[in-house]
Amino acid sequence: MGEIRQSYLVAATSAVSLLRHPAVGASWDKPSALTEFSVSGLAGHLAHQLVRVGDVLPGDGEVQEPIDLIDHYSRSPWVQAGLDHESNVSVRRGGEAVAANGPAALAERSQALLDRLSAALPAEPADRVVMLPWAGWCLRLDDFLLTRLMELVVHSDDLAASVGVDTPELPAAVNEPVVELLARLAVHRHGAIAVIRTLSRAERAPAAISAF
Repeated sequence: MGEIRQSYLVAATSAVSLLRHPAVGASWDKPSALTEFSVSGLAGHLAHQLVRVGDVLPGDGEVQEPIDLIDHYSRSPWVQAGLDHESNVSVRRGGEAVAANGPAALAERSQALLDRLSAALPAEPADRVVMLPWAGWCLRLDDFLLTRLMELVVHSDDLAASVGVDTPELPAAVNEPVVELLARLAVHRHGAIAVIRTLSRAERAPAAISAF
């Protein structure tokens, strides 16, 4: 099985464990560390990173030539949209919908999805291409899993911060591809010099180099 597939499953396993943490259920109806997200909505959004992978694996519909990851993020309206933009409102509503039956049901459903993905992903061809029906374009499966890996790592940190527990510790094989992806996106958005200065010259660093 490819490294990204294994890393995705490691991160997903960690995320499901976090969803089961008693602190998540205890804070379920409280605001999260993310503006406009409740803890339940954020937990649902974290779990949705398994749902999305499960949705694309059946391979229904016509597959087109895949685009690269920079194009994927450039075409996605949520990347630079405000909190009130339709795309981001839809993300929050989706998180709430996934979590609607409560923390125990969310954790159980997520575990079932994880079990299914753990069996399915190793069997997928190395060059598998998947259609993203909500986007209207295709990615290589491993590229799509990298986008979900990033979401799992980032939102696990968000959820842990929201409920007052330590962020799950993940191995380098999980964190390093996420750091590389975020760095690529930051360079695309702000330029290489801005990123280099931020990492090496605090006195000349720009105010922000956020990837999103």
